[in-house]
Amino acid sequence: MTEPAAIDIYDLRKTYGDKAAVDGISLRVEQGCFFGFLGPNGAGKTTTIKMLMGLAQPTSGSISLLGHPMPADALDVKQQIGLVPDESLLFDHLTGAEYIEFAGRIYGLDRATVRQRSAELLDLFELSSAPRKLIAEYSKGMRKRVAMAAALIHRPKLFLMDEPFEGVDAVGARLMKEILLEQVRHGATIFLTSHVLEVVERLCDRVAIIHDGHLVTDSSMDDLRHGDESLEDAFVRAVGAGRGETLAWL
Repeated sequence: MTEPAAIDIYDLRKTYGDKAAVDGISLRVEQGCFFGFLGPNGAGKTTTIKMLMGLAQPTSGSISLLGHPMPADALDVKQQIGLVPDESLLFDHLTGAEYIEFAGRIYGLDRATVRQRSAELLDLFELSSAPRKLIAEYSKGMRKRVAMAAALIHRPKLFLMDEPFEGVDAVGARLMKEILLEQVRHGATIFLTSHVLEVVERLCDRVAIIHDGHLVTDSSMDDLRHGDESLEDAFVRAVGAGRGETLAWL
């Protein structure tokens, strides 16, 4: 039996009034893939990933995650997904440990397992040095790390990540990249959006680019780039962007 795709989107649309933020995109992401979903500001990236996360309802079209139609099988499939949203939806009045333990219990893990894994994740993400520190006092990079730790606690098969490296320093970003690559080696699928193209270029097997709500390319990293092009060069070419007029006084 053929393994279902990690993500299967068909003719997905999301409109706000007369504006189509996402306009009929179709996309298939195989399991075990490190997938980058790119686009300029306002292209529809965050709207798309919010629909995948169940935070926004599509106007039309279909979404299937790990072979489960959404939202019909949402309760079943969410047990197999780890979420790191752009605006980290964390509880500011909990400590990092309390938040990770809370996430583990939500995913149905027993209390002993939750406590053990929470302690191990805090150490792994280098967050255990201030155990009583509230998330409200965390830097943006620390918030991203604790969000990723909470996303890992139930060992999901699919990660949906919106700008996971935003605000993270070089040391923290390297740690997070190593952890994510290890998850892919173990068979997990990672779908992420990022404006940091160097990170996407280093990590991702495949890349899709969305522009003005439309999918303009979906290919392997090697096929996307021409010759010695960087991912940045290929991205600018794909979205038709170039340098505008220069100012004489600059």
